[in-house]
Amino acid sequence: MSGLKLDRRDGVLTITLARPERLNAVDGALTEEMLDVLNGLMRDPATRVVVLTGEGRGFCSGMDIQGGGADDGAEAAEGRVQRLYRGIANGGEVTARLREIPQPVIAALHGPVAGMGVSWALACDLRVADPTTRFVVPFTDLGLSAGDCGLSWLLPRLVGPAKAAEISYRAQRLDAARALDLGLLTEIVDEGGDLAGAHALADELLTKSPYGLRRTKELLNMALDAPGLRRQLAAETGVQTLAFFSEDLAEGMAATLQKRRPEFKNR
Repeated sequence: MSGLKLDRRDGVLTITLARPERLNAVDGALTEEMLDVLNGLMRDPATRVVVLTGEGRGFCSGMDIQGGGADDGAEAAEGRVQRLYRGIANGGEVTARLREIPQPVIAALHGPVAGMGVSWALACDLRVADPTTRFVVPFTDLGLSAGDCGLSWLLPRLVGPAKAAEISYRAQRLDAARALDLGLLTEIVDEGGDLAGAHALADELLTKSPYGLRRTKELLNMALDAPGLRRQLAAETGVQTLAFFSEDLAEGMAATLQKRRPEFKNR
C-alpha cells in the first residue's frame, strides 16, 4: 500500500503523506517513495510549485520506530542498526531534496508535526498552518540528539542559534501562535484550512516568473552557506544576466508598464 498520494493540476503537485492510522509516521517505504517523487521533480519543468501535507489528524508524527524507518522486508538482509541507520539517512536525504528541487515547496500543516516531520516541514520554503498545529521536538526527552534529519542545520537558520538551542535542549512543544512569532510559519489560517491556504499561496506563486522563482530559490539556498558577500554577488550576477535573454523578462516589463498581470511562459 502506497504511503503517498499525489495530485497534479495546473502546475502544482500536492504530495500527501498517507499513513493516517500512524499519524503519517515515516517508514522505509514512504521515504523511498518520497525520494522517487522528489528526484523526478529535479527534471520536471511542468511542475512549478509543490505542496506537502499529511492525511488525517496530523502532518507527521516522525519516524516509525516500530518499523525502524526501513522496509520490514529488509530485516532478513540487514541488522537493526543497519536498518535504523538507513532509515535515518534516507529521512535526511528527503530533507536535502526538499531544499534542492527547483520548485518552491509549501507545507500545509495541522495537528502534530513531530520528530522527522519537523525537519521535513522546516525544509519547505513556506509553511501554512491551522491553529491545531504543534511542533514537537522531543529528542532530548527520549535520550536522542536534536540533530535529526537536518534539524540542527535548519532550525538555527530560521530562528537564530539561541532560540534553536532553547527549543532543542528543552525539548519544547511550539503551538501555532508561538511558531508564527518565531518566524517558522508564513501564516495561520482557520482550522482545517491549511491545505486550501497552501493552494491559494501556490496559485499566487504561479503568477510569478518560473525562471525567477527557481533561480531565487537556488540563490537563497546558496546564501545559507555562502563564504562571503562577493561569492554571492558573483552568483547573483550570472543568474540576473541570463534573465535578460528570456522572453518572460520582456513580458514582465511590458505588463508592468501596461498595469496588467504578466503571462509568463517559462521561455
